[in-house]
Amino acid sequence: MKHVAIILAGGSGTRMGGAMPKQFLSLNDKPVIVYTLENFQRNENIDEILIVCIKDWIEHLKEILDEFKIPKVRWIVEGGATGHDSSRNGIFFLKDKLEDGDQVIIHDAARPILPQQAINEMLKVSHEKGNASLAIPCYETVLFTEDGGKSGLKELDRSSIMRVQTPQAYNYKLIRTMYEKAEAEDKHDFIYADLVCTYYGERIYFSKGFTNNIKITRKEDIPLCKALMKFSDEELFNS
Repeated sequence: MKHVAIILAGGSGTRMGGAMPKQFLSLNDKPVIVYTLENFQRNENIDEILIVCIKDWIEHLKEILDEFKIPKVRWIVEGGATGHDSSRNGIFFLKDKLEDGDQVIIHDAARPILPQQAINEMLKVSHEKGNASLAIPCYETVLFTEDGGKSGLKELDRSSIMRVQTPQAYNYKLIRTMYEKAEAEDKHDFIYADLVCTYYGERIYFSKGFTNNIKITRKEDIPLCKALMKFSDEELFNS
């Protein structure tokens, strides 16, 4: 069985307010995406890496890979118009490269904090159940809003809510079939692969996530990410 990581680097990072996409920003003299790739490079279960990259930044990405040497990176494919389309491009690209029973792991390039145990536990669940998404319980009070976030009237039961993160692992036949259904119905607005699955009636199974699995989205995420990089995998995942 092969395990291929699909790293989503197709976003333009407009919420950061700068010209450079967030996945290419430098943290301690190394681009964010390199930290992300290194997490999968050093994991003994990951065989190969595919990067889905925003078209105008593919050449820049190639320069980064030449500099930092991530040998498990085998392919770079062009991103799509939406996040869903970028995932689709990666999944469909692998059609003649994977068997039905292989596993794909989908992860955001802008999530560089990823302990090895999180990857391994996710893969264990996915092998048993056919899929797995990192997830954590919701500890905050959650109110339902019907006016775009201006106010709330009804509390949601926290015990019935899980906050889902990436990475997410899938049996390749399962996730390919889900995206083929979405393509046939011309649906392109799913945020993550797990939502494609639930839309078509597939149950998503959870593996242990962690609070500090941050996705760099805004400027204030940069100093937090730098601080988290000082902690060990054990402190981040088992505390």
